[in-house]
Amino acid sequence: MKICMMTNTYLPHVGGVARSVSTFAEEFIRQGHDVLVVAPRFDGRPLAAASERIVVRIPSLRNFNGSDFSVRLPGAAALSDRIESFDADIMHAHHPFLLGDTALRIAMNKNVPILFTHHTRYEDYTHYVPFESDALKEVAIQLPTHFANLCDGVIAPSESIARLLRKRGVTAPLVVIPTGIDVAAFAAADGRRFRARYRIPPEAPVIGHVGRLAEEKNLGYLAEAVARHLVRRPQARFLVIGDGPERGEFEATFRRHGVGERLVMPGRRTGRVLREAYRAMDVFAFASLSETQGMVVAEAMAAGLPVVALDAPGVCEVVRDGSNGRLLPQDTPPAAFAQALGRLVDDPGQREELAAGARATAQEFSRERSAARMLGFYDEVRRATRARRLMLHLHPWTALLKRLGLEWDLLSSRTQTVAAAVLGEEKEKAS
Repeated sequence: MKICMMTNTYLPHVGGVARSVSTFAEEFIRQGHDVLVVAPRFDGRPLAAASERIVVRIPSLRNFNGSDFSVRLPGAAALSDRIESFDADIMHAHHPFLLGDTALRIAMNKNVPILFTHHTRYEDYTHYVPFESDALKEVAIQLPTHFANLCDGVIAPSESIARLLRKRGVTAPLVVIPTGIDVAAFAAADGRRFRARYRIPPEAPVIGHVGRLAEEKNLGYLAEAVARHLVRRPQARFLVIGDGPERGEFEATFRRHGVGERLVMPGRRTGRVLREAYRAMDVFAFASLSETQGMVVAEAMAAGLPVVALDAPGVCEVVRDGSNGRLLPQDTPPAAFAQALGRLVDDPGQREELAAGARATAQEFSRERSAARMLGFYDEVRRATRARRLMLHLHPWTALLKRLGLEWDLLSSRTQTVAAAVLGEEKEKAS
């Protein structure tokens, strides 16, 4: 099968969507399929030649609005001869705008099915856009819903997100397929080497976290909870893999508690070094409330780590309280979160019992299993749309009308959504 995936974020950008797309692409290729990834250019260390070979880079505006995201220039993807000649069997959009719109148009022009993975709760990311408002949050909810219903199939990374999409009005065929992880590679990584590299004593208890250091990750809460834990355990360390705009404020919390020297922050890491970092940890701490899957939680479990997390969408389907970690209510005070970490650190028996449960859970998220489910859905959608695609092939005039209808749907849905959100906000102000 020839699979074209279009995404607004991709390696070397570090984030859940980029890693999801790259993981599926690698596994599809390993199983003998052809893959083309269309993505913007990003700053950072270039990919290896073999990895970059499957990517078409679209000219883009980098570091949009002070973030580490890139925004593709209008119309850039349509000019690529390589996209035109790839002759995809299926288009897979990973965002509902920018390159998502491009994916819809290409799928229509080439008369192939298109699927959409709803990776992100976009309303939690509106602070990256100028003039953030309640109206903008409403737009960020409605636009992905309209986009999903223009597609032939929709993938949710967790059941909680699937329920949310159905509640919001997604009527397209919908399946739950989490991003897969390389379970064996995480389990086999050498954590001792990582500890030696960063001078973490072999006997030091290490609380760990992996993720972008950004506002939507509830980092203020996490920092406060873990800092309290470190205050009570002078040998403990907090190892954080990731970087982002909130790094300075994050570090300041630990300095205020007098434990800044026990915060270990190597920055962004990928591949073997990332897996070694997980294995250098003893317990994984996670407080984000904005996840759609919580992929880093599954990775931590593959590395044999019990997880302490807040009960939130995506995460609650991976962390099972008392089985592979602790799942605490969202209103848990930071001090109680710190106590939960301390109990695991102080009780090796319980920690190992939960670690065994974590390793068992990780098997449910193997990349082979997730890729097989995705390929199965591709085939299902291709079969379901075959008659419609044949009709469009035999009747060019009908195909032209369909393309015009798509452009109208894109324009009208966006206009109506923006108008409704803005007018709703104006009415609220007036009242």
